[in-house]
Amino acid sequence: MPTFIHGKSSGVLLNQFDLSAYFNSVDTSQSIDTAEITGFGSSAKSYIPGLNDATLSLSGMYSQDATVGEDVVLSTILGSTTTPIITVPMETGTIGKRAIVAKAHETSYSISTPVGDVVSITADFNASTDGTSNLTYGMRSGVMLTAGASIAYGALAALTSVDNAASSASGGFANLHVTANSIAGGTTTIKVQHSPDNSTWADLITFTAVAASTTTSQQSAVSGTVNRYLRVLPSTAGSSGAITFHVSFARF
Repeated sequence: MPTFIHGKSSGVLLNQFDLSAYFNSVDTSQSIDTAEITGFGSSAKSYIPGLNDATLSLSGMYSQDATVGEDVVLSTILGSTTTPIITVPMETGTIGKRAIVAKAHETSYSISTPVGDVVSITADFNASTDGTSNLTYGMRSGVMLTAGASIAYGALAALTSVDNAASSASGGFANLHVTANSIAGGTTTIKVQHSPDNSTWADLITFTAVAASTTTSQQSAVSGTVNRYLRVLPSTAGSSGAITFHVSFARF
């Protein structure tokens, strides 16, 4: 029997911000253009696939939170030349559950103020690929490798692994969102590792070290074989504090 989930468990991570509490609906769409190649003598049309496209829409409630509210964040990134990093966990807080993993430009931001209801917002995004490589990653279905909980500096260690049932051959990419960070005295390094047997591990992605008391977001891609098992390994040179971070990985 299919395993269904309730929408209330979803979340929204945008750059270094956890904006889950501000939104109540997320819509994503992926499509591919087709070009007709029907020739003379054919009795039916023929097509070849073309360019991929993906969109993401957020809707929710407007707030006047001064520094980390969704209005401040969405107003700031509209028109930015730096492409926002977005992750939508399907079941927030559970390692191994699915997530939408994306890098997408904000194309519109709207505020609605009805006289008899809550002030609401909508924001639309178009997924973007990295023009400096041949890896196509704009929006993908991936898996959560972290629970997104605060971890004290002295408790940072390998997290629970995720089993993909088989390896894959075409690489993938990971999103990192550091949404809270009070670790002082040194940087924090966050890695994605892979393993063929859930025993012997090798580094797959090493994110740029996160500076002390800094929140940030990163996306990193790899090519080639991604082994069956994945996990996150965080470590720190810090001497106090805690860090909250989210990592999801999508295979190509």
